[in-house]
Parts: sequence; C-alpha cells; structure tokens
Amino acid sequence: MNAHSSNSTTERTVAADLIARSNRLGSDPKNTNYAGGNTSAKGTAADPVTGEDVELLWVKGSGGDLGTLTEKGLAVLRLDRVQALKNVYRGVEHEDEMVAAFDYCLHGKGGAAPSIDTAMHGLVDAAHVDHLHPDSGIAVATAADGEELTARIFGDKVVWVPWRRPGFQLGLDIAAIKEANPGAVGTILGGHGITAWGDTSDEAEANSRWIIDTAEAFIAEHSKAEPFGPALAGYEALPVAERHTKAAALAPVIRGLASHDRPQVGHYMDDPRVLDFLAAAEHPRLAALGTSCPDHFLRTKVKPLVLDLPADAPVEDCVTRLTELHEAYRADYQAYYERHADADSPAMRGADPAIVLVPGVGMFSWGKDKQTARVAGEFYLNAINVMRGAEGISSYAPIDESEKFRIEYWALEEAKLARMPKPRSHATRIALVTGAASGIGKAIATRLAAEGACVVIADLNLQAAEQVAAELGGSDVAIGVRADVTDAAQVAAAVDATVLAFGGIDLVVNNAGLSISKPLLETTEKDWDLQHDVMAKGSFLVAKAAAKAMIAQEMGGDILYISSKNSVFAGPNNIAYSAVKADQAHQVRLLAAELGEHGIKVNGINPDGVVRGSGIFAGGWGAKRAAVYGVPEDELGKFYAQRTLLKREVLPENVANAAAVLTSSDLSHTTGLHIPVDAGVAAAFLR
Repeated sequence: MNAHSSNSTTERTVAADLIARSNRLGSDPKNTNYAGGNTSAKGTAADPVTGEDVELLWVKGSGGDLGTLTEKGLAVLRLDRVQALKNVYRGVEHEDEMVAAFDYCLHGKGGAAPSIDTAMHGLVDAAHVDHLHPDSGIAVATAADGEELTARIFGDKVVWVPWRRPGFQLGLDIAAIKEANPGAVGTILGGHGITAWGDTSDEAEANSRWIIDTAEAFIAEHSKAEPFGPALAGYEALPVAERHTKAAALAPVIRGLASHDRPQVGHYMDDPRVLDFLAAAEHPRLAALGTSCPDHFLRTKVKPLVLDLPADAPVEDCVTRLTELHEAYRADYQAYYERHADADSPAMRGADPAIVLVPGVGMFSWGKDKQTARVAGEFYLNAINVMRGAEGISSYAPIDESEKFRIEYWALEEAKLARMPKPRSHATRIALVTGAASGIGKAIATRLAAEGACVVIADLNLQAAEQVAAELGGSDVAIGVRADVTDAAQVAAAVDATVLAFGGIDLVVNNAGLSISKPLLETTEKDWDLQHDVMAKGSFLVAKAAAKAMIAQEMGGDILYISSKNSVFAGPNNIAYSAVKADQAHQVRLLAAELGEHGIKVNGINPDGVVRGSGIFAGGWGAKRAAVYGVPEDELGKFYAQRTLLKREVLPENVANAAAVLTSSDLSHTTGLHIPVDAGVAAAFLR
C-alpha cells in the first residue's frame, strides 16, 4: 500500500469514528437536543496537490444533527490555517469576521459549511472534542452558583467557563483553560452547556458521558423534593380524554393567535413533565425567566405564553384570556426588541409566541413546518428539565436578556435564515383528505405533501392510510386515521386528530366515495341511502366539522369537493351516483356563499373516467360501466379517452394537479367554481 492510499484509509477511519461517536451521543436526548452541539476529530491526510501530510480538522457543520450525522454533514478544514486565525483575530467586537474566515481554511471542497463553534474545536489542544447541550449539564450551567457547584461536583476535572457568546473568543478561552488545567477533561459553559475532550474518540465520548452522568447523579441526590414548588390547586393535569378534547378545541384558536405575523404549523405535547411543571406554584415565575441555552431560545423565543387559568376553566374563558394574553405578549416582545435593537439589528421577525402553555392540557409549539414546531416543543421540554435541575440544587438564573437578544438577532443567524430555500406553494397548510388511501385521494394527498402541506390521510382502511402516510414522509408530514364519513363522531375525531397532529386545519378534500351503477328499476332504497350517506351526508359532515375549526382559527381555508362530470351530465343506469354528485356540486355553491365571510373558499372538481388507480373502478364499478358501454373492462380507460375532445385518458394525478392549483394562492380569489378534469366532454360543459 502506498503512502497516499494509507493516508486515505486513515482519513476515512477518522471520519467514520467521528460519525459513529456523534450518532451514539446524538441519539440519546439526555446528551444533547436535536441539531444541538457539535463534535470534532483531528488527524492527518495527504494534501491532494503536494502529496504531503497535513493536519486536518473534521467537525460537524452548521445546522446538522449529531444523531443523524453523515459524512456529508462534516466540515473539513486545514488545522494549521484555523489556528493561524489567531494572528488576524481583532477581538470580540469583530467576532463575526471569523466565521467567514473559516471558508479560507477549508480542505478541498470542505464539505458542510463550518459552524460558529468551529473555533472551539480547532483551537483546543485535543485530538477529539465534544460540545453538547445535556439537560443535567445546562442545569449546573444555569444555577445561580454554577461556578461553585462545578467545583463541588467535579473537583478539578471540570472547569467553569463564564457565559460568553459562541464564537472565536470562546474557543480561545476554552483552549487557555485546558492548557492551564492539564488534569481537566472538560468544562461547564455558563448558561450554555458542556465541552469535553480526549486523546482518542472513545476517551472524548467517555469524558462527555461522565460529565453528563455525574451532574445527573448529583442533581438526583441533592435536589429538593419540590423543585417547582408546591402543587397549585386546580392546575393538575386533566384526565387524558378530557385534556385531549380541550386541546383539540383550543388548538385552532391558539394557531390563529400564533400565526398573527405569518402562518405556523403546530405540535401538541402533553408529556407528564410539562403537565407537572404547569401544576406547580413556581411555573409562572420560571416561565417568565425564559430559556438560557442558545439552541433553546432560538427555537422557543425568549419565553412562552402561559395561560393563567386553572385546568377546568371553560374553553370559552380560555379563548377570551388567551386573546388578551396574546396582545400583551406581542407588546412585551416589541418592547424587548426596542430595548436592545440598534441601527445594525435585523428587523423584528415577529412578535407571536413559539410556545403556548395551558395548565392541565399541555404545550403547543409552533414553527414554519411540523418538524420545526415539534423540535421547538422538545427544546422547551429540555428547558423545563433544566429549570427543574437548577431549582432543585440552587436557583435558576438564565443568561441576561440582552445576551439573548444578541444571539436571537445575530447577523450570522439572520444570514442563515436568508439562505433558507423559498417555501413551496402549500407550506404551512394543513390538509385533511378523505378516501385518501388509494386512487384520486391518494394522488391529491401526495401532491399536497409534495407542495409542502401537512396531510391527514383519512380512510376506512386504517392500515392503508397509515401506509400512505409513511410513504409521504412519516408523522412530520402525514398521519393516517380511520374515518367513516357517514358517522359524525368519527368525522369529528378525524378533525380533532388533524388539529392535534398539526395545530389546525386549512384545507379539506371531500373525496371519499363509492359508486353503484344500476338502472332506476334495479336501484334499491339501500343503494340510494348508501350512496347518499357516504357522499352527500359525508361531505356535509366533514365540511361542517372542518369549517368550525377554520372559523375558530380566523385564517381562512379551502374546502374542495371531488364531484363528477355526472353532476351535470345525464347518463344511463346511474341514478343514485349522478344524483348524489349533483348534491355535492350544489353543496359547493351553497357553502361558498355561506363561508366566504370567513375567508373560506369552496370549490369543486368534476373528473370523468378515472379508471387507472381508482378504488371505485376496481371495486366493481368499472365492470358495470364497461358492460353498459359494451367494451372490455381493461379497455374502459381507452374508451373514455376516445369519447373526449382531447382524446386523453384522465389519471388520478390530473385531478391532483387541479386540486393543488385550486387551493394555491394563485386562485386566492376564486370560490364557488367547478373545474372539469375530463379531457373535454362537451355534454358536461358548465353553463
């Protein structure tokens, strides 16, 4: 083996070991939060230009997650150049210059973009470095007497570092501390987290875990019995069914409030730790202090909105009080911004809360998509754990408000936000599609998800619905629910499941249906009732339940009916199906007239001849229609195509295209419309 191939093997080994260590640490939430912290390794590799050995730094890049880190998420830099930046560093007033300077230190293409913490990893004289945000470590870091506690808990093995904003100077500080304390294995970063190191990857990981476990054990042994104070009468958790019912009633209202500046997607959490926090006397004081770790408040805002009513307060009273508290929250946030902003500060990004806490019910968290909202909630749960630990052994003392502002409105954070891709057409929209486990419904759900919507797949077949949801990307994109649309209770449960999963509802597609093809004299009352129960009554029930939530949100919305060419075309042997499609078509017009004052658009699509992929046609309708027209069933799609003006077969995806356009901002001023998707059937032209 030549020297170059040997170095390549070493390079791959260093990166592989770092990724494995990162994944192990990042997969356990007690070690660090999602996308929080970073890890690094130093090693030797050949310079592809000179062939000579160079020292490299591999470090998790900006925005990555340790638990799911891959090689693509690593930034690779020349160590000598990173360390040489000390010669051009002009002091803390010029910190931001150093992040751009990292680009001049990249090795080859460099991999991922270097993060603000790169200096910490490059300047500390250790082969392997971990920077993590464990709840136990942050509890010590945010304790009022954190420095004394650090010495008491860890002796001289862990050194206290006073709060400093992440950056080049913090890297210099930690490097100096390691040099001055050769027996130390890491640091507690005031208000922030921990950093640990080792000569080998295993040693660094072991030191990280030792700091985390030692802090956790100390808190468990020495914590007072009631860190959050005594129980607050009337604020205890409601029974599960009762709190979920209340959460479903409040979610659309809270979403409307949290979306005052821009639409948000939500996440509901009733973790016992959240409920216990809200049931204790000190929760208002602690919530008002806000979070401390930068990763926390960047996602949760500096503090939450907390409903100050007992758990059994009526929903109507909660709505009134939430509205009042929201106005006060926005005014308070505006004042916070004005206290600290200067001429160079980015514009205020919005004054709505990211976290809303409801005693007895739980936590609602908000973000630009489901994952962002879910992670915000997970981060606030981390903050609750931190407060419990800090209050248990001392008192919780987060970093100063001015420091929070410096990070929240950091120019580097603003630049990161500016690099985000443009939102897709249905980003932040929450859709419920009935009959969505197959055929047209599945195609519509798939298209809406592709356009950025969160989608609830409602179907009689729960297993199939859950399978479609999994295919679309799992619970951050879609969920599956069972719903018989003829049952008002099941429809209400589907809407509740939607608002609990994603925070609200914006878009409903009435697609569930079946077809009974018989002439008048063979059509039974049972046939008629079944056809009308599923499509006429079912559409009515779904529209009614969804409209109630949409009106509560005050964000407008879309209700879409998948009707049929048969709603206006009179064909043979089709009395029950065509009559109910005409019913659906008129529901569109009636609801468009009624719901327009709430900003809710109601439109319809009239497909024809959707044979391929159709659950209805596969269920026997196709054979019956083929018999009516005297063609083989497997040629029915071609038959339908030949009778159209465009001579094109209509597919589920064609209907999905129309659904996406009708519910996009491009047709924001269109309601009461039916769009034919039939390749041109002159007899079905709308008049």
